[in-house]
Amino acid sequence: MDVRNNSNSISFCLLPPAFCLFALVWVQPQAVASPNPNEGISNQTTLQKKLGGSFPLQQLPPLGEPSQYLPQLELIPESPLQETRLVLKLSERRVYLYQDNQVQANYPVAIGRSGWETPTGSFEVIQMVSYPTWQHPFTGELIPPGPDNPLGVRWIGFAVKGENYIGFHGTPNEELIGQAVSHGCVRMRNKDVVSLFKQVEMGTPVMVEP
Repeated sequence: MDVRNNSNSISFCLLPPAFCLFALVWVQPQAVASPNPNEGISNQTTLQKKLGGSFPLQQLPPLGEPSQYLPQLELIPESPLQETRLVLKLSERRVYLYQDNQVQANYPVAIGRSGWETPTGSFEVIQMVSYPTWQHPFTGELIPPGPDNPLGVRWIGFAVKGENYIGFHGTPNEELIGQAVSHGCVRMRNKDVVSLFKQVEMGTPVMVEP
């Protein structure tokens, strides 16, 4: 169609309606959807309709639970810690080392003499010293570690009596083991107190029985 006016002559062609409609179509972008577990079944039905027939499409079996494919873990129970304690029996002149209520070792000892008795009751290890220095309780003289030291090679303190500490210790006079000759401490042979020292720690319970 030609359209003319008096001032200017402009010629243009009107497109058929079908072409105009096609030009105005705008496709809106679709958001990406999350995977749909039923999408495969829907697509299968749509495909069968478009092809005008039906044919078997095998569905994949379900994957199952992840736990079905994980290795089985075997839980190993933790072993309980052994409880160590000492029982000193004054009447027997012997100290017993217990672990889980089983006697693991016992050693002969010398105990406090009359007037300086070894105290009875419940105590715990409060001092542990290798090659201790001894201080004379009356003169204050210090005796350094060595073969003449009255404390021997190890000291395991477990009680306080007045201003003095009470404990297990070695001795240079091992022939007196088994007697009541000390000022309240518990004398042991040097090899025995070394063995005991290795098996106790700070806080180990000590029971002293008559």
